[in-house]
Amino acid sequence: MGSLPANNFESMSLCSQNPLDPDEFRRQGHMIIDFLADYYKNVEKYPVRSQVEPGYLKKRLPESAPYNPESIETILEDVTNDIIPGLTHWQSPNYFAYFPSSGSIAGFLGEMLSTGFNVVGFNWMSSPAATELESIVMNWLGQMLTLPKSFLFSSDGSSGGGGVLQGTTCEAILCTLTAARDKMLNKIGRENINKLVVYASDQTHCALQKAAQIAGINPKNFRAIATSKATNFGLSPNSLQSTILADIESGLVPLFLCATVGTTSSTAVDPIGPLCAVAKLHGIWVHIDAAYAGSACICPEFRHFIDGVEDADSFSLNAHKWFFTTLDCCCLWVKDSDSLVKALSTSPEYLKNKATDSKQVIDYKDWQIALSRRFRSMKLWLVLRSYGIANLRTFLRSHVKMAKHFQGLIGMDNRFEIVVPRTFAMVCFRLKPAAIFRKKIVEDDHIEAQTNEVNAKLLESVNASGKIYMTHAVVGGVYMIRFAVGATLTEERHVTGAWKVVQEHTDAILGALDGKTTTIHEILD
Repeated sequence: MGSLPANNFESMSLCSQNPLDPDEFRRQGHMIIDFLADYYKNVEKYPVRSQVEPGYLKKRLPESAPYNPESIETILEDVTNDIIPGLTHWQSPNYFAYFPSSGSIAGFLGEMLSTGFNVVGFNWMSSPAATELESIVMNWLGQMLTLPKSFLFSSDGSSGGGGVLQGTTCEAILCTLTAARDKMLNKIGRENINKLVVYASDQTHCALQKAAQIAGINPKNFRAIATSKATNFGLSPNSLQSTILADIESGLVPLFLCATVGTTSSTAVDPIGPLCAVAKLHGIWVHIDAAYAGSACICPEFRHFIDGVEDADSFSLNAHKWFFTTLDCCCLWVKDSDSLVKALSTSPEYLKNKATDSKQVIDYKDWQIALSRRFRSMKLWLVLRSYGIANLRTFLRSHVKMAKHFQGLIGMDNRFEIVVPRTFAMVCFRLKPAAIFRKKIVEDDHIEAQTNEVNAKLLESVNASGKIYMTHAVVGGVYMIRFAVGATLTEERHVTGAWKVVQEHTDAILGALDGKTTTIHEILD
């Protein structure tokens, strides 16, 4: 791959073929599908976490774009040689980091259809099928979750609620926070924006803080309420109530609460019902962020985790996390779509049309930040139709079962402990202090800090091997390793193999500690 000299006018004839020629599209499309099928077939052979150093790609690629066209064969060769080494393989069966980004044939092909049609469905008129399919699949999924009818579209429009596909949870939270902000400021006056307060736990995703900043909430009015092991790091309704009362006493205006079902650090679950009860006493908009765990709630045995959602104002989950739908696809339901539309709508002359004026259609541009929007419902529709509710539940349950299996393996090795209870398909564990300091005398106030350091060393050692990939979190001052099952290709043998890798690296680290008279810090260095 390289650049050719400019001013080569003869090269214009090389690109005379139409960029969307159907026959060439068919030929190259088959090549790409074959390439990706081979990638998935061999994905577990790659190091899960990329082994490259920062800046590696700049050394491999030319400094400017090619002047003349290059063949798809040459480009795919460069993908193999230059791009794949720089990928962290999220679809690897040995990927257990962060939260999953589970893919599927249906999700992938739905994305192909969406991209292939390449419609820009900002309003109903711009592509009626895109708008109407989105409304339908959001009702389907809402019914699967047994969401209250107030969150769904009704045939006569009486409910006032409905669903929309956003890109990410960050967008969903920003949209609902903006709607809540404008609704409140219309009551108390725009000049009082600096009095508005946003509430969450200290385990809530950072997306809320970013949304608050963008929405103009005073940074001093962002409340990350402390949680503890006593509540499994869920937000206490009593703590929320006392924080709200203190703010009211100070002349501030409570605005928005984000409760989480399945926090990023530990999959903690905030008690939705009791929190909504507190919030409603003060007219607070409640958003439920179930980005990760919401998918599991299509299974009856997990549905109770969102009990109380009927008292919330909005609810979202990411189908691109644990619902076999490719990125990006965040599902957001609201009770009061009118508040969303009032806060986010614009109506320039060039977008006016009879369908919009009739008030009989949805213009999703008014339910989101951007004007343009992708045909995301196509891939979700394919996932729902291709697998059906029964199979989707089976897939999710298999991941939970594998997480339970990993938890059982940990329980058979007394060097390790589970840090927080497993709720869904993620296990949080660590190497115990007793296993690290069995032959060393360490001051009590240093034990926890040095235990954290050893566990961090263990995680980095495991990840550097490329055999598996996990990530960490810190809750209550405890560094723990997160093992999140959810990659579509993962089987029980991969989970068992991952535990063997953890044990091998543990043996090496503890072996280096045994019999040494040096400090833990010297060993780690």
